[in-house]
Amino acid sequence: MTRINLISGPRNISTAMMYAWANRPDTSVVDEPMYAYYLDQTGIDYHPGTSDVLASLPTDLQSVLSEYFFQPVDRDIYFIKGMAHHYVNCNLDFLLELKNVFLIRHPNQLIASFAKVIEHPTMQDIGLQKEWEIYQYLIARGQSPIVLDSNEVLKSPRQVLSKLCQKLDIDFDERLLSWAPGSIAEDGVWAPYWYDNVWKSIGWGPPDNRIRPLKKDLLPLYNEAMYYYNQLRSVILE
Repeated sequence: MTRINLISGPRNISTAMMYAWANRPDTSVVDEPMYAYYLDQTGIDYHPGTSDVLASLPTDLQSVLSEYFFQPVDRDIYFIKGMAHHYVNCNLDFLLELKNVFLIRHPNQLIASFAKVIEHPTMQDIGLQKEWEIYQYLIARGQSPIVLDSNEVLKSPRQVLSKLCQKLDIDFDERLLSWAPGSIAEDGVWAPYWYDNVWKSIGWGPPDNRIRPLKKDLLPLYNEAMYYYNQLRSVILE
């Protein structure tokens, strides 16, 4: 059985990726199992629906790992959708037992989208630095994690997802290219605050590469994020 661990930033088509894999009959998916752990560890209380998130998932790491990452699954593929910044205050060696896939997005689009929900995001919120740190951690331990750029996925979904499946040693399935509109049973309780666009979709759309205006106070975050984006962008799956 193949356990695919998606390590993404927010506002980064990670939910669409989860929907695509959920559409495969040979795949089970789980939505951000470390979210409550992250909120508990950091004390962050400005995310919409924080109390519901904390009530919906375990907050201790061992329970998260045993109940969500490594529990028995009755399908050939298990797809774990997660956020890079959720990996706080923990030993990351468990990632060595998974096939890790990183998903990045251009910081201009990421920050502009995220700021619509949380007005003053930080580097901790957007996760790009954490993605780079985790990537380096895995490389140093002999893994060869895969990096995808969301704009490339949107531009050529069949091509990129076919290459992804090849790298993961699994068969490509046409059902990765579309899904039914609306929610899925695996959505986290935070879905009403974040998933509206995915609920309206039926598959991959064209990339939106517009340069979006950012408020002046977000420019330092943008400039810092570009460094980590460019590091990861240099190793994307091609």
